[in-house]
Amino acid sequence: MRPLKLLLIRHGQSQGNVEGRMEGWSSTGLTPWGQEQAQRLGQRLAAENWLPTHVYCSPLQRATETLDAIASEVWESTESPIAPVFHDDLREKHQGIFTGLTWAKAQVQYPDLCQRLETSLDWVPIPEAESLQNGHQRAQRFVDALLQQHRNGDQVWVISHQWILQHILACLLGCERTWGIPLGHTAITELWIDRDRWFDADLGHRLNTELWRIQHLNDQAHISP
Repeated sequence: MRPLKLLLIRHGQSQGNVEGRMEGWSSTGLTPWGQEQAQRLGQRLAAENWLPTHVYCSPLQRATETLDAIASEVWESTESPIAPVFHDDLREKHQGIFTGLTWAKAQVQYPDLCQRLETSLDWVPIPEAESLQNGHQRAQRFVDALLQQHRNGDQVWVISHQWILQHILACLLGCERTWGIPLGHTAITELWIDRDRWFDADLGHRLNTELWRIQHLNDQAHISP
């Protein structure tokens, strides 16, 4: 049995990351190092013959440039022969009034709100920003659609952002909580799923570790020293 293979990929380092900006649904392009990170990942996937049958990508620039850089190494072309699906549910968390700001600038513009955020571990609503519940709901919506549409033998790339990938992982793992799993730039997380048994209520299947496997988690071997 060939499982459904999912490869979750965080985008490469963006200019906004370097500047410490809360990009959210805005986006800057990749830095030269971010481009190299993605190219090295592409070289790794080509060497491992990890070729997708389907590609899903956030429409934000830092993600699309990551896809292009990976594709240039895997297929020696800037365009994937697999037509990617650019999916809004894969966007990063909407940062509301903080969008595009550094924390230092946010502290100047919204000092009271920033103080509340710094002194409480509880979730503090940011005006115009996305709620935790909404982010988790779109992650669940993406996962549900993915598992309905794909079958064993499919190999799927998902190129997205750390925060929403954490929620996607929580949905795939069936967690009641979303864990703050570190996901570095161009890190891969690879899951193998027996899609034929995914919707089976049989507890024996659900507890069988041969049917659901995490092959890699936050793996950055392609850019490790």
